[in-house]
Amino acid sequence: MAEEFVTIEINDQPVQARKGAMLIEVADKHGVVIPRFCYHKKLSVAANCRMCLVEMEKSFKVVPACATPVNAGMKFWTRSEKAKNAQKAIMEFLLINHPLDCPICDQGGECELQDVSVGYGSTKSQYAEIKRVVQDKDIGALIETEMTRCIQCTRCVRFGDEIAGMREMGGVGRGDRLEIGTYIEKTLKSELSGNVIDLCPVGALTAKPSRYKARAWELQAHDAIAPHDCVGSHLQVHTFRKEVVRAVPRENDAINECWISDRDRFSYQGIASADRITKPMLKRDGHWYEASWQQALEATADILRTADPARTGALANATSTVEELYLFQRLMRGLNIRNIDHRLRQTDFSDQNAAPICPSLGMPIAQLEQQNAVFLIGSNVRQEQPLLNHRLRKAALKGAQVMALNPRAFAFNYAVTQQAVAPAEMLQALQAIVNDPENGVMAALKQAEHATVLLGNVATQHPDFAVLRALAYTLAEQTGATFGYLVESANSVGAWVAGVVPHRLSAGRELKQPGVPVSEFLNENTRTFVLLNTELADFGNPQQAATALSAADNVIVIAPFADETTRQFATVLLPGSTFAETSGTFCNVASQWQSFKGTTQPPGEARPTWKVLRVLGNSVGVPEFDWVATEEIVAELHLELDGVETCSNTYRAAVTASVSAVSPDGFQRIGDVEMYRVDPLVRRAKALQAMMPTAVVHLNPQDAASMGIAAGDAVKVSQGAAAITLPAQLDEGIPVGCAGVQSGLEVSNVLGAAFGALQITKAG
Repeated sequence: MAEEFVTIEINDQPVQARKGAMLIEVADKHGVVIPRFCYHKKLSVAANCRMCLVEMEKSFKVVPACATPVNAGMKFWTRSEKAKNAQKAIMEFLLINHPLDCPICDQGGECELQDVSVGYGSTKSQYAEIKRVVQDKDIGALIETEMTRCIQCTRCVRFGDEIAGMREMGGVGRGDRLEIGTYIEKTLKSELSGNVIDLCPVGALTAKPSRYKARAWELQAHDAIAPHDCVGSHLQVHTFRKEVVRAVPRENDAINECWISDRDRFSYQGIASADRITKPMLKRDGHWYEASWQQALEATADILRTADPARTGALANATSTVEELYLFQRLMRGLNIRNIDHRLRQTDFSDQNAAPICPSLGMPIAQLEQQNAVFLIGSNVRQEQPLLNHRLRKAALKGAQVMALNPRAFAFNYAVTQQAVAPAEMLQALQAIVNDPENGVMAALKQAEHATVLLGNVATQHPDFAVLRALAYTLAEQTGATFGYLVESANSVGAWVAGVVPHRLSAGRELKQPGVPVSEFLNENTRTFVLLNTELADFGNPQQAATALSAADNVIVIAPFADETTRQFATVLLPGSTFAETSGTFCNVASQWQSFKGTTQPPGEARPTWKVLRVLGNSVGVPEFDWVATEEIVAELHLELDGVETCSNTYRAAVTASVSAVSPDGFQRIGDVEMYRVDPLVRRAKALQAMMPTAVVHLNPQDAASMGIAAGDAVKVSQGAAAITLPAQLDEGIPVGCAGVQSGLEVSNVLGAAFGALQITKAG
């Protein structure tokens, strides 16, 4: 039904407004400034700060603009004497208990309370009594509290309820004794919790990692794109004296609205990690020596020129920019090296020739919240892509039916009909759904006007990914649902387009002599490896990766970081850049190309990674390797893509039998990746690592009881030749016969396949 518009007057000026819209929305749209504290366009109306009081015709009292719906003929005055006196009185009341500590408050200079007080308050206060003091709460490593400054706007409370889906904060007491807190002192657990920092109109909630680092007016703001998950959230990175000191959201309703995940907000801490490579280094006789760039590039060029292309492997992390990935594959193929891949955590490549040019969401991100039925296959979307999960939550709150098939019961913050079965049984469970027209999932997808079937990261890492994908696509075809992928990294789509796969060139062009995927060349036969922004924790089978890399004659690492493990197997270290130190492009899950500029310089002698690759290409003599700007590189890729349909998820492989072998004894491992261990940068962000739960083995209570294991008992976990000891945690969401041991953790990096077989015994 079409929206009805009416004419109202604001400050004697006629304006058109949607009937029933709140006055403050209409005023904002027409550039009329009304002060506010509790109102936020993405939250419900609370109307408890009363700062937005305005005069309304035929009303004896002033009315709150945030809670007054408009109708035809209504007249309002926002700066009449009556309105100004009301606003001034409210401002005085709000300041009664507020401390005068602006000089030491991190919010100073960008504080809504300061701004509104100057614009609408009085020059003096009539209040001369003792101000109240509120004891601070420790709510974790990310958010610093100074609750004496709180004006009880309740934005943080409503955010938890309505956006994060976890009511972690609330009000205790009443009247002038009201306090906002967590009731029982505890750490905020939401993956979106840092957004309360932006929402807080005063200095009650500020960023703990950047506390006292700089004043707001000393910061320089730079537009950037988040480098972790596939959403590509818009950021503003703030620098002080050429150092990144914080990251905040940049509004874009089509992608991240006005929110960002904690991972995107706080990962900048990793930039200054002690693991940074600041100078080129060469290993001789087992010892590291600093080298000039000329020496390092000549040594690297010699290694690459003399290496056997058939026994050389090139691996890139999909958090690299499009430009870096494009140059990387051009460099390798210029040397006839065909074993190139970015799919580090994937293990089943049997259907790669039938895969789309680039796996994508299949729709704009904003359309997720318009879906009426969603079926997630192998997805912990809340941890993997928090802002896509937020969109799905909005759909669920509107009545959409969200269903999931997973190897364990993941925690969602909205209603999900979830089937949790052992990894080896996921194929049968999905086949049963496809074969049964009366199945609830089939029925919901068929009946929905807008429906989608989405494959997540866990499905991609499954040893039978090809069969899962074929079944999922068949299900989508049978029900008329959109088929899409929730891909892993910031540039997973871009890596496919750039040609960082063994069987295709850039733009999906056919390769007559393809290489082999990572699982086939990650072995002792490969004598030379080239790693772009890649570490051991990035592999789906770190045990296999460690064995192959340690056995190689040469391992060339082009990256900003190198930990002790990397330094053990590497022979050349070429220092590169993080996302904040280079210009580049990320292509998100909706196939949106988003370019950005560098915000600061790489430390020491490190250089932007794309420049390292360009000069290395010149050193080894690759022809036509002469770009001078990232814009030229991405423009060339766009020319190659001219006329190519990249956004289609069409899949034409037949459903085949399972190729994975399940051990008849032992446990099936469920090795999903913890959200703060997904890539090198986030693994080095201290505040995020402080939020990590203790590493444990998740066991079904039945299995634990049969082995005489109680919660907290030490358990020995063996996989291949490696064994670790972890405490047990009983979890009914783990299927019988399975064990949850997350990937990416330091302690689990010695283990094998994320979905392989485990042996578990009680330690001691």
